[in-house]
Amino acid sequence: MSQSQLNAPFHADVVGSYLRPQYLHDARRQFEQGAIDANQLKEIEDKAITELVEKQKSLGLKVITDGEFRRSYWHLDFMWGLQGIEHVVLDKGYQFVNMVTRADSARLTGKIGGANHPFIEHFKFLASLADETVLPRLTIPAPAQFLAELQRSDNQASTQAIYSDENELVEDIAQAYHTFFKELAAAGCRNVQIDDCTWGMLVDPKFAAKGAADTPLSEASSCGCGANHELSHEGRVADAAELYLTVNNKAIAGAPEGLTVTTHVCRGNYRSTWAASGGYAPVAKVLFGRENVSAYYLEFDTDRAGDFSPLAELTGDKKVVLGLVSSKIAELEDADAVVARIKEAAQYVPLDRLFLSTQCGFASTEEGNALTEEQQWAKIKLVQEVAKRVWE
Repeated sequence: MSQSQLNAPFHADVVGSYLRPQYLHDARRQFEQGAIDANQLKEIEDKAITELVEKQKSLGLKVITDGEFRRSYWHLDFMWGLQGIEHVVLDKGYQFVNMVTRADSARLTGKIGGANHPFIEHFKFLASLADETVLPRLTIPAPAQFLAELQRSDNQASTQAIYSDENELVEDIAQAYHTFFKELAAAGCRNVQIDDCTWGMLVDPKFAAKGAADTPLSEASSCGCGANHELSHEGRVADAAELYLTVNNKAIAGAPEGLTVTTHVCRGNYRSTWAASGGYAPVAKVLFGRENVSAYYLEFDTDRAGDFSPLAELTGDKKVVLGLVSSKIAELEDADAVVARIKEAAQYVPLDRLFLSTQCGFASTEEGNALTEEQQWAKIKLVQEVAKRVWE
């Protein structure tokens, strides 16, 4: 099979990020301290990514990523690469269970644009390491995730100063992604994954009361007119879901022909901890029924994600990648138990439209999760073993 015949998702798939080798951690600290320059850091990143790709190929994976090795965060580095955005440090980061993240954020300084994004060159390097047996994939934050970041309470004033009309903000975000997708496709990309925590936050009442990025939903779902709209909790969640769906679909509608867009939905992944809990039911009709992606990479590794019944809302021939193997813990799952859960999910989605991966990446931020590289690769091998049992 040639690369042109490879189509995501794959029965044994991955979400994207991998644990950084220690020498890459060391290089990033040296760069921050001024001990090495940007070119020297890039050389070290190139080396680490090349080794990572060789490892992915050696294990027989059909998809390769750069492990997000050039990033500090899965989402913010992309946002910082857009026009009209600055890197800021807030008073407090995202609240996770028993932990608060670093406090970086992305804030508006002007109108948003997507041209000449540094991730285009990142993808070109990854693509140069591909061959006919693997498909290079780029992972980026979803438009909804970007919108949520701009509308969090700490950034709200700056956003409204530039975009008093929320509809204009949504349109400009979508247009920035259109530009990026066009340049990405021109660089040879055929598979982009939009990572999206907004839905994972909306299903959790404690987060839904505040919004997907520490923003009250009364603000996140406002029409921009300044009026005080009194809505029920369900109404605020419904309004936010419609808003996130709109910006995602507007952006996806601009994707060039031949560029497959999938999405990963998460409830938070930071140093082996998590932010939100709750099944997909509150957002299933909108997310699974109406978002115009070809496949969903879904977290299903713990009871926090609920059961499989919301998958009944899936429309068309969309595919589901079941995240049944945890990237957060070192303990290796039982293969028989994973097979049994796939069969359970097949009650709602035909088996030929189901796939398997880890529930998230291994290092959504550069710190990484609490397991070793050896344990990371054991998880990947388990995914492959189960996939062969179920689909071959």
